[in-house]
Amino acid sequence: MSRRLAIVGLVLVIIVLVAGPVLAAEGGAAPAPHQKNMWQFVGAAFAIAIAAAGGAIGDGRGMAAACDAMGRNPGGAGPIRITLIIGMALIESLVIYALIIAFMILSA
Repeated sequence: MSRRLAIVGLVLVIIVLVAGPVLAAEGGAAPAPHQKNMWQFVGAAFAIAIAAAGGAIGDGRGMAAACDAMGRNPGGAGPIRITLIIGMALIESLVIYALIIAFMILSA
């Protein structure tokens, strides 16, 4: 578990270091579209990649838990299914927020 935590911490540190130049950019004249800062694209790609990976892991774990719960208690399948759908919608909304943030980074 501590190795996994160390890897996650290292990834987060790398993301912060990559996003720094994008956030510290001076507000001057907007460059031409083909001359955008490369770090904007890298930051947007990291945001989408991490959000999509996290959403996929969350969806998979939620689906596995719901299937296990419905297998153990078939009579409670209705409420379990409704809770699963609401939970997955909330997980996917976080990925959509990351997409919006990526578009904001690219338009800066």
